[in-house]
This record gives sequence, C-alpha cells and structure tokens, in this order.
Amino acid sequence: MKKLERVHPNRQVLAFILVVFLSRVRPEPIRYSVLEETESGSFVAHLTKDLGLGTGELAARSARVVSDDDKQRLQLDSQTGDLLLREKLDREELCGRIEPCVLHFQVFLEMPVQFFQGELMIQDINDHSPVFPAREVLLKILENSQPGTLFPLLIAEDLDVGSNGLQKYTISPNSHFHILTRNHSEGKKYPDLVQDKPLDREEQPEFSLTLVALDGGSPPRSGTVMVRILIIDVNDNAPEFVHTPYRVQVLENSPLDSPILRVSARDADAGNFGSVSYDLFQASDEIKQTFSINEVTGDILLKKKLDFEKIKSYHVEIEATDGGGLSGKGTVVIEVVDVNDNPPELIISSLTSSIPENAPEMVVCIFRIRDRDSGDNGKMICSIPDDLPFILKPTLKNFYTLVTEIPLDRETRDEYNITITVTDLGTPRLKTQQSITVLVSDVNDNAPAFTQTSYTLFVRENNSPALHIGSVSATDRDSGTNAQVTYSLLPPQDTNLPLASLVSINADNGHLFALRSLDYEALQAFEFRVGATDCRPGTFVSALASHAHDACPNGAVLVLDANDTRPFVLYPLHNDAPRPAPTWCPGGAEPGLLVTKVCGGGRRLGQNAWLSFSCSRPRSPAVRRGAHNGEVRTARLLSERDAPSTGWCGAGQGQWRASALGHRHAARAAWTASPSLPARPERGPPEAQADSVALASRVVRSSCFRRSSVARLSVPEALFQGIWWTLSGHRDLSQSSQVPRCVWRRLLDMSSKFLKTHTPNLRNSL
Repeated sequence: MKKLERVHPNRQVLAFILVVFLSRVRPEPIRYSVLEETESGSFVAHLTKDLGLGTGELAARSARVVSDDDKQRLQLDSQTGDLLLREKLDREELCGRIEPCVLHFQVFLEMPVQFFQGELMIQDINDHSPVFPAREVLLKILENSQPGTLFPLLIAEDLDVGSNGLQKYTISPNSHFHILTRNHSEGKKYPDLVQDKPLDREEQPEFSLTLVALDGGSPPRSGTVMVRILIIDVNDNAPEFVHTPYRVQVLENSPLDSPILRVSARDADAGNFGSVSYDLFQASDEIKQTFSINEVTGDILLKKKLDFEKIKSYHVEIEATDGGGLSGKGTVVIEVVDVNDNPPELIISSLTSSIPENAPEMVVCIFRIRDRDSGDNGKMICSIPDDLPFILKPTLKNFYTLVTEIPLDRETRDEYNITITVTDLGTPRLKTQQSITVLVSDVNDNAPAFTQTSYTLFVRENNSPALHIGSVSATDRDSGTNAQVTYSLLPPQDTNLPLASLVSINADNGHLFALRSLDYEALQAFEFRVGATDCRPGTFVSALASHAHDACPNGAVLVLDANDTRPFVLYPLHNDAPRPAPTWCPGGAEPGLLVTKVCGGGRRLGQNAWLSFSCSRPRSPAVRRGAHNGEVRTARLLSERDAPSTGWCGAGQGQWRASALGHRHAARAAWTASPSLPARPERGPPEAQADSVALASRVVRSSCFRRSSVARLSVPEALFQGIWWTLSGHRDLSQSSQVPRCVWRRLLDMSSKFLKTHTPNLRNSL
C-alpha cells in the first residue's frame, strides 16, 4: 500500500510531558492508506522499517497496536513487523459522509515504554449506487404556472463520497420540463424540475417522467425514480413559512415528547385553498425516528433520545401544503447541546499483577482514558491515592503509565490495592474508578537471624548418647523457599576440640544432641558455633550463634557434675597399715590444743566437693573433732588417766554421700615437769587403744543429709602429681605429708561458701 507523507501534528503538549517522554514518543504520526473493502489479512505497511527498529525488536518489546475505538481492525505480525488488516473495512460504516476517513491507531512497545502514532486513511471505492427514498413521486402543478418555475424533487442518497458520490440528475426527454441540478451548502446535490413552456390541463392533465441520479464512478452507477405530474386547477397562492430557516438548541438529555419548536406558514387564499397542513419533507429515516411534526399546529416533538456524541445537529426540511395542493418549503436547524452524561472510560492495555521487591522503577500498568463528552465535560483528571509508592506518568493522547516510585519491600507490605480515579471537569462531575491489585514477590534479601544473642546449655555428666540437650532457633523475614532455614555446626575455634564427636544438630529444626556420654572430670565446658543458612540456590546468607565458657560469656555448654567418685583421706596416710601412726600431744596440754588435722579430697567440684567430718565411734571426752575442718583438739586438760585412743577417720561428699576411711591413733605424752616434748614418744599398748575415733564425711546439697556405709579407701599416688606444699604450723604432721595445692584451693573456696549457709544445719545433724 502507498505510504503517505508524514505531517507534523498541530497540537500543544505540556512542557513536562515533552521533557519526560520525548525519547519515548514519536512526535509525528506515520500515515498509510488502504482501499475500503480490501480483504482481511492484506498487507498495510512494514512497521519495523518505518519505525526505524531492528529485526525482531517488535517481538522482543511486546509491541501492540491499539485503535482509538474498542475494535481491533489492525493486527501486527511481531515476527515480520508487518501491519495487516484484521477485517474488511467499510468506509461508509466507519465514517459515513465524513471525508477524509482516517482510522487512528497507536503502536506502543515495552522495555522501555515507547509510543508511535499512526493514521490509516481509508480510500473510497464506488461500491454504492444512488438511491431515491421512494419508487414514485407525485407532483401537482397549477395549470397557470409560468415557464421557468422550479419544482423541487426528491433527492437521491449515495453513500460514496468524492468523485464516487452523486454528481448529477437527468430526466427522460419531454417538451415541457428539464432538470436543474443545484449544490446545497452541505455538499448535497438537489434536483429541481424546471418548467419550459405553459401548461394546459385540458390538453394534457398528467405527465410521467423518469428521474435518473448518476454518480462519478467509472463506470458510473445510477438510481431512478418515477415522477408523476398532475396538472390541477388554479390556486393562486402557495403557503409561505413566516421564518426560514428556523434555528433551535436542544439539550441532549431532553425527555421524550418534549416540544422542540412550533413552525408556522401563511396562505393568502381563502377557504380550502387557504388551510395549511404541515409535514416533514423528504426526511431521512434518522430524522423520522427522532422528530415528528403536528400537521395541524406545526409543533415539532422529540421522539428519540438525542446523543451529542453521535449527532451534533439536524437539518430538518418541512413542508406546508394548502387545501388546493400548493406547498411551501422551510428548514429547521436543530443543534444538540452537550450535557455531561458520559462518565470517563478507563481501558487497561497492559497489567503486571506481580512485581519483585527492591526493583527500581517498574511499569505496573499501561492504560488510556477517554470521555465522549465535549468541552469541559470531556476534560479529565487522572489520579491515585497519595499514600502509595506509585506514580502516574502521562504519555501520548490520554495514555498513562503506572510505575513504582521507590523500590518496594515485601517484608514491610506484600500487597497493594491501587484505585485509579478518572474525573471529568463537567457539571456535575462524573468519575470512574478502577482498582488493581499488585503483589510484591519475594527476593532473598534478608539473612537469617537467631532469636537469642546467646545460648547456655546444661547437660549432666554420664548422659546417654543422642540426648537432646537444647535447641537454637533462627528466623528469616523472607517467604517461601527464601525463608527455609538450615542449621549446621561450624568448625570450632579450638582446633583440638573434637566437636564433631561431642554434639550434632538437626539441620531442619536446630535441635542439639550429645553424641556421647560426657565426663565432667574430663571436660567441664566447651564452645561451639551454629550457622543458619537460608535455602534459595545461589543466594546463601548466614548468621552465627557463638557459645563459649570464657571466650563467649553470653553462651556456654556446661557439663554438670554428678557425685560419681568417692572422696579420699589425704592425711593421715595409712595404706591399709595394721596399726595407725601415733600422734603425740604433751601432757597437761591446754584445752583447744590442735592435736592433728584430718585432710580429705576428691575429684569433684562445687557442692559435690564440700566435705564434712564425723565420728564413726562414740566420742572420746578428751578430744574434740571439727565437723567441717577435720581438726582434732583437746577438749580439756589431759591427765595421766587419759589413755591413748585410736579410730578410723573419714571424709564424705556429694548430694548422695560417698565416704572414705583412714586409721588414726592418738597417744598422750608422759606428764613431766618439763614443757618440752620428746622427739617421738613410745606408742601406747594396744589395750590402750580402745577409745578410737573415726571421721566420716558428708556433703550437703540441701538441708536433708543421708548416711551411707563407710568403706575403706587407699589413696593412689597418681592423684597427687603436680605442685605440692607442706601444711606448716601443724607440729603433729610429718614433713612428708603433702596435699595438692589445686585441691586445697578448690576445697577451701567451696567449703567457705558452704559453711556460711549450712553450718547450723550441720551442727544439728551431727
């Protein structure tokens, strides 16, 4: 098809629209032409070439063709770039008598959004013949009519325009009349019958002529009508309208049967020749359906609803006829006044219902608006709520693009309901609203976070393997697969710690399990770290939870001690000797003299390491034993009657008491006047050893004490390897009696705390 010359449109566009969309909107339309009735699928133009685009760019950018009306009469082959006809185009149906007949369309592309204007001119072909509204016309002429008199005849209608439209009229040859073709101001051609010579009714009372209407096509088409002319007796005066043409304005929302106008005609004749009746003259079907005239009064009434958007004015020809058959012609021009009776329309061309979060400016919707009213009634304002992160961008010819103003955050809001409101400026104002829902799709932009900054887990030693010792928990603000958290143990900071053999974690729920039985004496605490990772492939984000005893004071795994080892007597050493080593005290010793000190120990810590001492036999009245420190002191002045005593001493510890015994023998010194002591007094006889003392230990966990059987215990030397020190100040202890410094420090620290709280209870129990 022939491509017409491009012409710059004469229109005004707002300055800010030009700045924003100059790069996206083609400033001038592309114009094409096509003959009407061309077969559907026919080629119109090659848009790829005409728009200056690359091969395949139309398909890649989702090109669409949109017409101004709701019907899609064009189609675009995005692969080849060809613009084709979707259906046959009838110029008369589309444009009527309007010339030229132009079909406006737009081509818009996405990524980025770009618009092109287009105009398709539909050229007329000679596919219609002139048609008269009736098959026969009856014309009455007075016999005294003078030569040169004009008699209007019926006009023919030809739907074609231009040279294919109606061009002239002819009449069958005769000696009394010929046809004169007149051009009306509206472009129509009217036939007038011109009388050539005087008439004589008595000679020829009737004429039958054929009126032919010809168009300008090649070959020309024609239409005919039979004209019957009756010659009547003289009626000297024809009716004449008082005003012609009549002009009136009518609101388009006027009710049915409302009066439009009253016309009036006068006839100078008297009697029957002077009476006038009114009728519509050569009215089209549209005028007959819309208006009626009272033949007596001349009132023109409304029969059909007016629509300014379809027809803006009517030219109504009227006729006044007297009793003698004479008639006069008149014209009524009825202008339809626009009323704001059409709400704005919103047509969505493209809609994206789901957009990803964090994305920059995204096109959500492309739509256009229109109002079929005119003037201020057809002017429109488009808006959306101000509290939404979206903006409207106007484009070409009432097209708008709804885009995101800022990147969206799904974790803040995952769905938006946007109401687009289009309001006209008429009175009253009419508006149209269209609601769209936009879903924000998730992007993996949040790392898992633990619900606690630290975790402290406790497990008692000697636990069973696979024991559930605690749980960690992490959450992810994302959704779906982006929020699925997987837990794992991270390599320990201490490379010597066999973490993999100590604990394991359930990757799905964060439950921690002890893999083996823990021994408090071997491992009291250990550090581990847990990693939480979300599950979206290729976008791993991790968080750590650290647990330590010293290095990380906010979290630790502590092994709780169980009272599972017996205490042992450090001093005096007996090693299952048959007789105890004697401890000497001077004769006449003052009350409260320290005779000896029983020392105990064990591998426990805390409350399980607290020791208490008690006698396994009745107390000797000469000595006093310390229940908490193991000291043996004189209870009164010793006399010669006091015999040496021997017994078993013991130490106990723990909530459930464990005990150990040691053999101890005490002998008194001879009473002498000298205050000095012998280096090593002789041991007393065996029979003097009847009064013996044994000290057994108990550890207090609560106010309730339990007793257990006393068992003999020999202390292995391997327990005391390390730093040793001598208990100085105790003259009754041999130089070889040494105690581990670490044991003493631990025992003394815990015993001091224990005694402050439980001393009254211990005294009562003993």
